[in-house]
Amino acid sequence: MKVAVFSSKAYDQQSLEAANKGRHQFNFLEPHLTPQTAALSHGYDAVCCFVNDSIDADTLAELKRQGIKLIALRCAGFNNVDLAEAQRLGIRVARVPEYSPFAVAEHAVALILGLNRNTHRAFNRVRENDYSLHGLLGFDLHGKTVGVIGTGKIGAAFVRIVAGFGCRVICSDPYVNKEVEQAGARYVSLEEIWAQSDIISLHCPLMPATRHLINADTLAQMKQGVMIINTSRGGLIETKDVIDALKSGQVGYLGLDVYEEEADLFFEDNSDAILRDDTFARLLTFRNVLVTGHQAFFTQEALAAIADVTLANLDAFEAEDFDRMHEVSV
Repeated sequence: MKVAVFSSKAYDQQSLEAANKGRHQFNFLEPHLTPQTAALSHGYDAVCCFVNDSIDADTLAELKRQGIKLIALRCAGFNNVDLAEAQRLGIRVARVPEYSPFAVAEHAVALILGLNRNTHRAFNRVRENDYSLHGLLGFDLHGKTVGVIGTGKIGAAFVRIVAGFGCRVICSDPYVNKEVEQAGARYVSLEEIWAQSDIISLHCPLMPATRHLINADTLAQMKQGVMIINTSRGGLIETKDVIDALKSGQVGYLGLDVYEEEADLFFEDNSDAILRDDTFARLLTFRNVLVTGHQAFFTQEALAAIADVTLANLDAFEAEDFDRMHEVSV
């Protein structure tokens, strides 16, 4: 099959080619997939896309005109795809349902530790020959209550890690994960998560029911000085509301690997450009905010797994063995 790979970087090319072993023909394209760039898929059978590609109705219409039959997502989330329109047009959508849950869970813990112990600030101080400790005071994680929203494979891995620190773990998810309960966590209502948690970590998908899950109303129910961690999807947080909560001290720490309007920022070197997103710029002014650029997934093991599953989806589609595909449908 001929596959146009959008939003591709050097590491995508390396991992996909290593898994491909000549089975399919890839063309690696740097631009995001949008209605304007979809024409680049002319002459291909499939497109391979990532989290910040815009696969809306307009993009899908253009892909259909170009003869595309398959959208192979090299990610788990599919909130950026209009699934109903894809189904109407007869374009199949496949994804990578899991790759390395440990990668994302470990990064969430890294954000917690970095924010708590101010390692990013201490690093900069030491480089300036400043070894003072004022403003760097942290707290013991042991004994703190951690609220986990979403207990799939990533959430479960995160639960096991923070349980190992001696934290009390409470969770919320429509489906009970027995492994999570075996790790000592307890399922409670969202209202109990808000009220009891010292730290809240988001590990749920972005859907209409979870969009802006963290908002002015839910923030007001949380402990003063709560720590919020998001390594899932930016749209789970209403950014302007969390900025207000940071200003008032209701939120004491914020760790983000994702951002609602990240599509034009993350995965790119914008060091020579002016930051035009005023909301994101305001976030970066807080000393108790730690932002990474959607790198939680970025480990050797995760990239290899993403490539392997993506190639398996392409193989299954080519063989018309659709039961072996990780297909997403409405």
